[in-house]
Amino acid sequence: MKIKFTKMHGAGNDFVVIDAINQSISFTPAQWQHLADRRFGVGADQMLVVEKPQAADVDFRYRIYNADGGEVEQCGNGARAFVKFVTDKKLTNKQAIKVETMSGVIEPRLEANGQITVDMGAPILTPEDVPFDASDLLCKAEGADTLWPLDIKGETYWISVLSMGNPHAVQIVADVDHAPVREDGVLIEHHPRFPKRVNAGFMQIIDTHQIKLRVFERGAGETLACGTGACAAVVTGIRRGLLASPVRVQTRGGELSIAWAGDTAPVLLTGPAVTVFEGEIEL
Repeated sequence: MKIKFTKMHGAGNDFVVIDAINQSISFTPAQWQHLADRRFGVGADQMLVVEKPQAADVDFRYRIYNADGGEVEQCGNGARAFVKFVTDKKLTNKQAIKVETMSGVIEPRLEANGQITVDMGAPILTPEDVPFDASDLLCKAEGADTLWPLDIKGETYWISVLSMGNPHAVQIVADVDHAPVREDGVLIEHHPRFPKRVNAGFMQIIDTHQIKLRVFERGAGETLACGTGACAAVVTGIRRGLLASPVRVQTRGGELSIAWAGDTAPVLLTGPAVTVFEGEIEL
């Protein structure tokens, strides 16, 4: 089976994007893993699939597969790549579109300067809805946020727990460049308190409008940028009284901008999307 694809990235978070409107696909988890493999396949953090909508009032359906072959709910950087893809391929002539995902409808739009803004919806803050098992834990308050103790290798990490359509555990570190992201990230991802696993965010606050961030993504490992992770970190910082909107997020792959008015307001993610190359692969 030969499949046409486009390789893209958003701030270094890289994707294989597949048009499933004009070609038929049906992959096993092993085939998704092969496609994501950087030596034997194309190479990607996630694979993004463009499909016809299932609902009448949206423009597209957006499906996301991690490098481990598992389908996941949301990917903010991928949403920007999605917009550029459907625009460049002339699948739409709209500047703003509605896209259905596993976690609900998102509304990305193409800005006049070429940047793309995605309305990611309001953050989910109730632990059981993340989901996070908070039973028998003693939490502590910081500002409007709630910090939960998480035992990692016999040490207690105080984390903020929330969902941006996918689960996140965010902690503040003094120096993100030397934080044990890969060592501790995998332990946080698979911690039994998170029944669906979790994305582990490590945030260093530079000032009230700027942070540095690294994220160990569920099913992908550390990526150069994580859009939902950037949203989760900024929401956490604002709720803790340490940040004020808008916030520049420095990742290892580039810069993102996050705006959030608080409470039930949607989180707005703005950043670039780049096409790298197009190709065809046989699976």
